[in-house]
Amino acid sequence: MTQERLVAVVVTPSIAEATPPGVDAAAFLTAVAEDTYELVAGLDFVSPVLVTSVPGMEEIVWPGTPVVEIPDLSGEALVRAAFAALPYGGQAVLLSGDAPDLPPLLIGKLFRRLGRARVAVCPAADGGAVAIAAHLPYPDWAGTGFDDHDPVKALRAAAPGPRTVATGPGWHRLRTPDDIARLDPGLEGWDNTRALLSA
Repeated sequence: MTQERLVAVVVTPSIAEATPPGVDAAAFLTAVAEDTYELVAGLDFVSPVLVTSVPGMEEIVWPGTPVVEIPDLSGEALVRAAFAALPYGGQAVLLSGDAPDLPPLLIGKLFRRLGRARVAVCPAADGGAVAIAAHLPYPDWAGTGFDDHDPVKALRAAAPGPRTVATGPGWHRLRTPDDIARLDPGLEGWDNTRALLSA
């Protein structure tokens, strides 16, 4: 059990900040978080976990998925609390809950990076991280958050060795209403968000 790979979707109230005009913010947050969770739940060889500071999110997960509640945090404190809240596992990816159209392959690439590195990052367009992967327990020196401008640079500056931090291909998140235009209509998935935006 200790070597199990976890993918934890991190859901915070800030996801609602990307709600476009005319759309209910709570419905938008739920749709985006559910789509992000669904892409993880469909992966082979990993166990999904939902880490949330938003009440009621247990309704979006499949039976048997652990739902872990944490305080409403941001930055490094959020990342540390989310890693610390994981119930078990040898390696874990924290995935920001505002990436509903993320290609699942990118999560697999992060786990492959952990074959040589201690921490791996999927960078976000316009700065920050879409996902942060690490061997557990999460290292004390790894101080960064999802919205830090250059998390890879910050982690490498603090890392004990040059190969300790790896980076995978980047993607985008929904952080402002303008980011909705980044969603790729040609990709499968993100059905809940797609339906809400087209209603």
